[in-house]
Amino acid sequence: MSAKRKVTIVGAGAVGSTYAYALAQKGIADEIAIIDMNRDLVKGQMLDLAHGLPYYPTVQFKVGSVDDYAGSQVIVITAGSAQKPGESRIDLLKKNVRIVESIMDDIVAQKSEAVVVVVSNPADVLAWFAAKRAAWPQGRVISSGTVLDSARLRYMISQTCKVDVSNVHAYVIGEHGDSQLAAWSLSHIGGISIDQYCPMCAKCEDGLEERKKIEEDVKNSAYHIIDYKGATFYAVGLALVRITEAILKDQRSVLTVSTLLQGEYGLSDVMISVPCLLGRKGVEEIIIGRLSEDEHDRLQLSAGVIREAIASIESQ
Repeated sequence: MSAKRKVTIVGAGAVGSTYAYALAQKGIADEIAIIDMNRDLVKGQMLDLAHGLPYYPTVQFKVGSVDDYAGSQVIVITAGSAQKPGESRIDLLKKNVRIVESIMDDIVAQKSEAVVVVVSNPADVLAWFAAKRAAWPQGRVISSGTVLDSARLRYMISQTCKVDVSNVHAYVIGEHGDSQLAAWSLSHIGGISIDQYCPMCAKCEDGLEERKKIEEDVKNSAYHIIDYKGATFYAVGLALVRITEAILKDQRSVLTVSTLLQGEYGLSDVMISVPCLLGRKGVEEIIIGRLSEDEHDRLQLSAGVIREAIASIESQ
């Protein structure tokens, strides 16, 4: 594997370019290549990014090609087709599955040793097809999962409890979508479980009701942002930088990326977000936390939503 810390981004749209910008500022990658079918777009993004080189930490930008897969440590897929008038959700999903599978074929053909992170939505479903296509070891193809959702949960808890967000540890698990759930039983503030902290905090009249409100707000955050400005990309760009940092620096960070489970949490052959140790080889260990009975049941239901979407494609 190349000693150079190289990241290749597939997709030069709002998410891909924002991620590239945030990644360059962080200074953890030596080279960033961007690939896109729209050559004018990728050239424009590259020039715009490169003109800031005097103000970044040392980094190289390049308009990428499939050859860049071979020397990359991380490949992030943000590419996908937008829904066209008259096109059904299933038709769109099938089209994006074909796009992701084609990208994976190119990555495998280049004998890449990279960790692949799928961001294009529905991320869990597309990552499942990507992992099956590559047939690599478990944990090397992942999706960004609920890393951003977990950040939103931490932020909202910190705002409610009036405490520094860096002292809040909380996780959203399950589908990156409407069936996700906050794992309150795994949440703590300053080392104190949320169940113990709530009576001490006493900033809410009804702590359980406030939790429900927070969880609903986290789930609907993206919808609100899209209503306001049309798309989300700043926070997801930063979440991708955090994932990339854990891989490039072999940090073994606990992040709720979506990974293929094979018996963990009573689930098999499904790509879903749970707390994972993320390092140089991708997911190196799945953290088996003790969920409440309700949380366990909701996680099974969330997995069912992902499986149904996969089955809808396979049956076509």
